[in-house]
Amino acid sequence: MAAGASLRLTEIFLSLQGESNTVGLPTVFVRLTGCPLRCGYCDSAYAFSGGSQVALSDILAQVQSYKVPRVTVTGGEPLAQPEVHELMSGLCELGMSVSLETSGALDITAVDSRVTKVVDLKTPDSGESHRNLWANIQRLSGQDQIKFVLCSRSDYEWAKLKCDQHKLYDVVADVLFSPSFSQLDPTELANWIVEDRLPVRMQMQLHKLLWGDEPGR
Repeated sequence: MAAGASLRLTEIFLSLQGESNTVGLPTVFVRLTGCPLRCGYCDSAYAFSGGSQVALSDILAQVQSYKVPRVTVTGGEPLAQPEVHELMSGLCELGMSVSLETSGALDITAVDSRVTKVVDLKTPDSGESHRNLWANIQRLSGQDQIKFVLCSRSDYEWAKLKCDQHKLYDVVADVLFSPSFSQLDPTELANWIVEDRLPVRMQMQLHKLLWGDEPGR
């Protein structure tokens, strides 16, 4: 670990994983500060700024103190801070199961191969679809996941098209379709998926169903 290495940190907390294919499992969340995107539905805008500069060694110690085997590095956009790579590798060295929640906008090449990448490809209604770095798809492996947050039927049709164009079902462990909270009726999305017989996993942000917008959840 580089001497003096640190990251700008918004919060560390223990909760249940609310999304991805490990939903429901106790997980430590390391939420880093800062994001270059401004998605219209963002539910973590409080992490855009502020936070505290914290030594990597202190972050690792705090994560270990919760005594659970899973940790998710999130934001904001965690890849906006280069030192995040040292953090993720350090967590892997501790024997933890590490996942990264990242947008589709920043290069994932340098992410430790032991880390499961959950890449959020931005849809047109997010307002940030032009930021997607499509070359990232070539850098994904069979342990990784791709997520689409859908705001409308047109977003759904767009996501289906991208899945076919890029053969996403063959690239990653799971393709995740999530209804944007309060924008798309989950039942509608479920019906579309069933009608089209899509090989996707629908998810509904378990943490919000349980705790709403309560901080640190």
